[in-house]
Amino acid sequence: MLEFSSEDIDQMEHLYRINLINSCSGYKSANLIGTKSQDGLSNVAIFSSITHLGSNPALLGFFVRPTTVMRNTYSNIKATGKYTINHIHSEIIEDAHHTSAKYDSDISEFDTTSLTEDYKDEFLAPFVKNSPVQMAMQYVEEYPIAANNTILVIGKIEKLFINDALVEPDGFVNLSKGHIATINGLDGYGIPKLKKRLDYQRPKSEFTKTNV
Repeated sequence: MLEFSSEDIDQMEHLYRINLINSCSGYKSANLIGTKSQDGLSNVAIFSSITHLGSNPALLGFFVRPTTVMRNTYSNIKATGKYTINHIHSEIIEDAHHTSAKYDSDISEFDTTSLTEDYKDEFLAPFVKNSPVQMAMQYVEEYPIAANNTILVIGKIEKLFINDALVEPDGFVNLSKGHIATINGLDGYGIPKLKKRLDYQRPKSEFTKTNV
């Protein structure tokens, strides 16, 4: 089994270290965040750091890299407070990946790919058309991460749109039915298949203490 110390990691060739550390944490969510600038220009970009923070209220977080260079998604969210989260599915992987290219702020990734912007209920930010899971988000707050100058952005789900074929009777969203992608590292994509669901777990009786 390969072994890497922190010193080994620090001394690695740049690209090797990026690939290693980005992939060793496991599979990540694959989403497109849609925003619109105050000037009305739409933007869409891929993110693999979106994570569930709580159900009541319904909060999601994602990380923004250091803002020492222009971050159009972050700038638009700060300016308008609105954004969308859209799941990437098998048929749009290549176009979704291309949104990681660094275009100037006056160029929309919707114009450089086959992705189509869609609008619902007069919500400001664009959704990605035909994404099986779409969320209208409201910016709530952010937390700077001093260790690497990234920012944790937290938002609240204002509206949730899901392909009805994906929602099970108990509310479980079966992403397998939507061919939803996941990301391994920076550039590896997979389409997971649900293997099984398990019951809510409680301690085994033989390992619990009896009150006397």
